[in-house]
Amino acid sequence: MKLTKLATGLLLATSLLSACSENNNTQNPTPTLLVEAQNRLDIYKPVTLTADLSHLSENQKEMIVLLIEASDIIDELFWQQAFGEDKETFLASIKDEKVREFARINYGPWDRLDGDKPFLSGYNAKASGAEFYPSDMTKDEFEKADFEDKKGLYSVVQRKSEGQLTSVAFSELYSDRINRIAAILDKASSLADDKEFANYLTLRAAAIRHDDFQASDFAWMDMKNNPIDVVIGPIENYEDQLYGYRTAFESYVLIKDLAWSKKLAKYAEYLPELQKGLPVKKAYKKEVPGSDADLNAYDVIYYAGHSNAGSKTIAINLPNDETVQLTKGTRRLQLKNAMQAKFDTIMLPIASTLIVPEQRENVTFTAFFANTMFHEVAQNT
Repeated sequence: MKLTKLATGLLLATSLLSACSENNNTQNPTPTLLVEAQNRLDIYKPVTLTADLSHLSENQKEMIVLLIEASDIIDELFWQQAFGEDKETFLASIKDEKVREFARINYGPWDRLDGDKPFLSGYNAKASGAEFYPSDMTKDEFEKADFEDKKGLYSVVQRKSEGQLTSVAFSELYSDRINRIAAILDKASSLADDKEFANYLTLRAAAIRHDDFQASDFAWMDMKNNPIDVVIGPIENYEDQLYGYRTAFESYVLIKDLAWSKKLAKYAEYLPELQKGLPVKKAYKKEVPGSDADLNAYDVIYYAGHSNAGSKTIAINLPNDETVQLTKGTRRLQLKNAMQAKFDTIMLPIASTLIVPEQRENVTFTAFFANTMFHEVAQNT
């Protein structure tokens, strides 16, 4: 797992600034909430995530606006990957405001935290492959087919006019929006005070244009000192539940918490030793991750796309590219303000029910943070 979400509770965060043939939905012109979903509308807790921006330069503040602008386009792309139909038409067809908001949180008519069950009338089960594959494609057909980029991370499977399967690269299929995102990242790079961050943004823009992300992943690993970060692009493959090949668009705009990051630096130093000291046979420790890994705390100021769908991510461990991992290691980003919100609104109420009063003082945010942190540390050791 490359990112961490709190499985026992849910959070709606706001910020400052399959392919299965059974998925032939016949949309109801006025979709309504299914009776069995009546008790699901209040499972999310709205909170406001805050971050200190006072230490940022004017260029950096202007850059944040651009990164959020690019993230909004990323969000549009994820709607297309997850749902396929026109987002605005779909949301406008839902008359009840509370139901409409639930659909917006879930990026469609399927409840992401209840096994993707439809919660609106007029919709069948969500396709296992989302919108990455033709709705009438069978697994047998896919497995027998021979076409370029069949298992590609950055393409969509479609049908030719003759009926055969083919793949279309994200950069081609979504070219207009891809080029807009890249242009915004290029503009943001010109405002960067940190040369490593400027280089990362430039390379990430090129990566999104050409569906080739390794160079930008290496650049992201080299970026150590910038107080702003952005994780943006097609990254995780969880939305493709049919094969786990295709990646979904997402974005995080982040502000580094310098004080908390300083506390975590000592743990990053121990990562190579932790790998060596694993209590397993040497045969299972042949791969040694790169030692250039780091561990830092950030405040989220914007989620978009896959990272914003349903419950919110509280930690990130990237990049996924194994070549980068073995050469450089990974970066582990602990999303402190999102963790704090989940601890306050989910963990403490659970603890007040399940933990005896005399032990509740041991349920602390520091312990919750550390538990998540060591989970991330263990993923690549």
